[in-house]
Amino acid sequence: MKIKKRLWLWAAILVTACCGCVRFRPDNSPGAGESEAGKQEQILDTEPERRAETETEPEKQTAAETEPGQDTEDENAARQEGEAGTVSEETIEEYIRSMTLEDKAAQLFIVMPESLIDGVSCVTAAGDMTREAINEIPVGGFIYARANLRSEDQVSAMTKNVQIYSMERVNLPMFLCIDEEGGTVARITKNDRFQVPYIGDMSDIGKTGDAETAYDTGRTMGTYLSRMGFNVDFAPVADVLSNPDNQVVKRRSFGSDPQLVSDMCLALARGLREQGILSVYKHFPGHGGTAEDTHEGYACTDKTLEELRICDLIPFQEGIRQGVPMIMAGHVSLPGIAGDNTPASLSPAILHDLLREEMGYEGIIITDAMDMGAVTKQYSAAEAAVRSLQAGADMILMPADLKEAYYGVIQAVRDGELTMERIDQSLRRIIRVKLQMGAEGRDRN
Repeated sequence: MKIKKRLWLWAAILVTACCGCVRFRPDNSPGAGESEAGKQEQILDTEPERRAETETEPEKQTAAETEPGQDTEDENAARQEGEAGTVSEETIEEYIRSMTLEDKAAQLFIVMPESLIDGVSCVTAAGDMTREAINEIPVGGFIYARANLRSEDQVSAMTKNVQIYSMERVNLPMFLCIDEEGGTVARITKNDRFQVPYIGDMSDIGKTGDAETAYDTGRTMGTYLSRMGFNVDFAPVADVLSNPDNQVVKRRSFGSDPQLVSDMCLALARGLREQGILSVYKHFPGHGGTAEDTHEGYACTDKTLEELRICDLIPFQEGIRQGVPMIMAGHVSLPGIAGDNTPASLSPAILHDLLREEMGYEGIIITDAMDMGAVTKQYSAAEAAVRSLQAGADMILMPADLKEAYYGVIQAVRDGELTMERIDQSLRRIIRVKLQMGAEGRDRN
């Protein structure tokens, strides 16, 4: 098939280019979770984080799948619609025509590797078990937690193998994601196993008023993330801290001035992009006005649409103008706009009417982690996944039960709750960005 020949050549170029430019640095911390070639499991003393922004206490012994490899391609960031010159629409449509419903549904999910690989509680490498799991459900991406990350060489080997398996299965790379905001939410810079510069809270950078500092921070983070094979960072936090009682994003936000937050976000995203890392603006339409924590349960803001326009939406609107490739929808409820207490991530009024139609966003909308209390206390994994896609989301992050959510989406298409065209709309955005980042990575190398 024409597309398969072209993509295997594309994959070979990526692998060859990245292997020549990677520098490995030893990790001096003890127990760095690697094993000799051919082993499939080893005993670890950690348990992975089960949601995007908190850690769990270490547990006893956990089986981890292992197999060494090298680090992944140094993939470059993609613009959304305006810079798709290197990816033809016909190429995207060829992909879509070649995919089964099951493969299409799988591409809509970004999950922790433990959610995909049965019987493994802490994944620290990618071997046969990972390959088999990807062959069964070729998800669109993995998000890695602190427990998955043991050393630079180990992470590079793991991400490299994952990309090989994804290319073998669907001829598309995976989004390999991490929460690396700096400060309170950082999987690597706060991890003493890694010899990388420490990145502090974004609130401190905001206080400097210097966008170049944010740019330098983005470049620094992007340098070590791309070196280890990541291609997506769930940063920057684009929330404007409009409620002084807010503890969720207080230190993670650049501040209370919407223009300052906008300038800082643009600068940090530019620094990430120059190192091949896709940025993700979060948490649309803004989490800075709430007092509650959506990790635990219901969180609400009573702001009107006009109040959002003159404050919370400004950083997101500027990001859209500059082509931010992904926006993360938060779980905050806005009854004054949506008409009910539905979380923004599941609300057509917020995702379709506001973000797509009014603000003109054509990039990828990804939900915040769907295993948070604001979602799980109201919806099943399948219901939440289907409702988020109906509302306008393209990708579902960390459902509480991957297989329930995955098969729920497939069944919803078969039952007519979701149309195939709706699924294909999201796939076009996902495939476009994946092919762009591959092409731009080759150009940079």
